[in-house]
Amino acid sequence: MRRADRTVDVLLVGGGVASVRCGRSLRRHGFEGSILLVGAEDRAPYNRPPLSKELLRHDLPDELLDAEPPAWYARRRIELRTGVRVTTINPESRRATLDDGSTVVFDRCVLATGARLRRLPIPGAERALMLRTASDARRLRATATAIPRGAPAVVVGGGFIGLEVASALAGLGLRPAVVEMAPGLWGGSLGTRLAAWAARRLASIGVELRLASSVTRLDDGAAWVGRERLAAAFVVAGIGVVPREELAVGAGIATADGIVVDSEQRTSHPDIWAAGDVARTDARRVEHWHAARESGERAALSMLDLPVPVPPPAWVFSEIAGEALDVIGSIEGWETDAWVAPDRLLAYMRGGRVVGLASIGGTLAAERARALIANGASLSQVGAEIE
Repeated sequence: MRRADRTVDVLLVGGGVASVRCGRSLRRHGFEGSILLVGAEDRAPYNRPPLSKELLRHDLPDELLDAEPPAWYARRRIELRTGVRVTTINPESRRATLDDGSTVVFDRCVLATGARLRRLPIPGAERALMLRTASDARRLRATATAIPRGAPAVVVGGGFIGLEVASALAGLGLRPAVVEMAPGLWGGSLGTRLAAWAARRLASIGVELRLASSVTRLDDGAAWVGRERLAAAFVVAGIGVVPREELAVGAGIATADGIVVDSEQRTSHPDIWAAGDVARTDARRVEHWHAARESGERAALSMLDLPVPVPPPAWVFSEIAGEALDVIGSIEGWETDAWVAPDRLLAYMRGGRVVGLASIGGTLAAERARALIANGASLSQVGAEIE
């Protein structure tokens, strides 16, 4: 057996906010052991939400994206290794192999490997720009600002990322068209009322919507929707992500479209936890910033055998044509929806209780909305919050 290059108490695999918040929470709760954070990108962990918002509209410096300042890692005694990927995990020997040939023996491990972009399954797909990393965002901004104002662009996908990108491109003076294969925005998951509001907002800034349509081919300067040619200076694809679960699969850890975890982020192996976009709890994955942060914190508490709070209702924040949109709660399975205040607050209900809220322009603070949903509030109780 090859001798390990080094030994650590906690190995954090993945250079995102889930790993950072796990390390932060471990130190905050008195953990004194060694912590190693390994990330595949050539830079320190950063926040991804600005990539489809502020970073497309403005040329932000790296420090405004950083999850923590560079000096933070040394102060918290968290060793950071970037530009290197963990290739295998052996849970029984608690050994990780890195792509530089080194190995690490760990006492406990958190898999926070995130997700990779889903590729368009069409001819010419390699022509599409993608958006997952800070480098992707800078490449997209450089492309958008190098062409004349008023030029057409096509965005494939009418979900959160697609609508944010289209909004940003319109703000840069381009004419984006969003092509979505579902008959409604967000794949119909948020209903027709919120979709109608978003469509009006997008139309007001010149974004065209092509719903119930599919891009079938990309050529130089064009995206084809069936036999229709849509002129496009460039195309951006935002059709979702696939969890990076390969390490877990290779290690024999339970997966099902993500690494299966319990409410404390524990995987099927007692020495390994998972957090962030790759983790799957209660048959669902939440691929958003708040969930990544909070799941990393829960993993830390679980590793320390401290009480782990119940996961709060999910919280997604977005921007549609310059208007803030917070979507809170478990939207899956809602039965009816109703405006609490038109174009300001929309409630999603199941069994007479509010299970989700869409707050526009900060009408209802997200943390208050989370509390109301967690407590099973009625529609009238939610309404009383904004009277």
